[in-house]
Amino acid sequence: MGVDRVVGHYGPALHNEGMARSLLLVCALAAATTHARGAQDASPIAGAWTLNRSLSQMPREIGFNPAWFPPPPSGGSTSGGRGRRGSRGGNAGAAPFSVPRESYDDARRLQLLTAEARNPPARLIIVDTPAAVTMTNELGQSRVLHPTARDEAIDVARVPLIAATNRDGDRLVVLYRVEQDREIRYTYSRAPNSPQLFVDVEFLDHGNSEKARRVYDPGVATETNTPAAAVAPPTVPASSGSKQPETFDARPGAELRGLKSLGILVEDLSAQAVACGLNHDSIETALSKRLADGGFTVRRNSDEDTYVYVNVMTTTLPTGTCVSRYDAFLYTHATANMTYRDQPVLVQVSLIHRGGIGSSAPVGHAAAVTRGLEDYVGLFVSQIRDANK
Repeated sequence: MGVDRVVGHYGPALHNEGMARSLLLVCALAAATTHARGAQDASPIAGAWTLNRSLSQMPREIGFNPAWFPPPPSGGSTSGGRGRRGSRGGNAGAAPFSVPRESYDDARRLQLLTAEARNPPARLIIVDTPAAVTMTNELGQSRVLHPTARDEAIDVARVPLIAATNRDGDRLVVLYRVEQDREIRYTYSRAPNSPQLFVDVEFLDHGNSEKARRVYDPGVATETNTPAAAVAPPTVPASSGSKQPETFDARPGAELRGLKSLGILVEDLSAQAVACGLNHDSIETALSKRLADGGFTVRRNSDEDTYVYVNVMTTTLPTGTCVSRYDAFLYTHATANMTYRDQPVLVQVSLIHRGGIGSSAPVGHAAAVTRGLEDYVGLFVSQIRDANK
C-alpha cells in the first residue's frame, strides 16, 4: 500500500517573505500530490464549532502507558527475584526495568499527538469535500486529510505523522500511527437530532484502550465561562497630582463590537496564480458578497479604517499541480502608547487571521482557493456577529 504525502500548515500570521518560504517547503514536500478538492457537499461534521468544556471529558493524564516492563519470559522462573543493581535470578532474560528503544521520530510523534489529545482545540472549522477534509483550529493552523483509507504522510510542526482517514457512514475516522502497536483514533460524528459535534479520541496501546469524548457546539463563541457583565476593567488607585487611568472594555471580543462597515483589499496576483486560474476580481467579488450577506457595508479596494486583507501566493510543480498559500486578515488602525515613545502613535492591528495551503490540478484550483477564503471570511463574520450579541 502506497503512502501519500501532504503538508499541514501550523503557525502564526506570516509576512510575504515567510509565506514564500512556507510555500517553497510545500512544493518540496508535495511534489507527488495530485489531489483536487471536489465540489462541496453537505456534511454533518462540516462547519464552525466551539469546544463545550463543561460537557467534554478532559482527562489530563490520557495517553500511553510507559513501556518499562518487558513481556514475561516464555519459560523458567526468576527464582531469586529482583536483586540489587539489576541482578537477576535464574532467568537471563531482559532486565526488569529495561526501556524499549524508541526512535527520535517515534518520540516526537508520541509527544505531539499526546499533547493534542490532552489540549483539544477550543474552536474548530471543518471543511468537508468528497476528496479532502480540512480542519482549522482557532490559531489558523490547518490540517488536510484525504478519506481514502490509505496511509498518508503529514508534516505537522516538522514532525512526520502517518494517518489513515476513512468514512464510516456519516462518521469520519482518523487513525494516527504512533509506533508499533500504538495508535490514536479520532472519530468525528453527530448524534441524531443533535446540533453538537462529538469527537471521540481513543489511545490504542498493545490491545489496551483509553477513551475521552469532546463535545463541540455549533458556531464560534467569543465569550468565556465568566459572564461578560462580571468582567470589570482594571483600575489603578488614584494618587494626588496624577490623572485617572482610562478605562477600557476588557470583555472577550470587545474589539469586534460595533463593526458594521468593512473594507476589502485583495493583493495583486502573480502570473503563476493567473495561470492556475485565479482571478483577482473574482476573489474580491466572492468575498465582498460573503461580507454583504453577513450584513456589512463593504468598501471594495479599501484599506481604510477596518478592512479584510487577502494575499495569495501560488507556484506550479513540475507535475503541473498548482500550490497556493492563501491568507485572510482582519486589520484595523488604532493609536497606542508605546513605552519607548512620549506620545501616542498610529499602529496597524491584526484582529483575526486565518491561512492555509492547498494543492490541486489547475482546472479546480481557483475554485478551491476561493472556497477556502470564503470559509475564512465566513468565520470572521460569525465571530463579529457573536461579539455583537
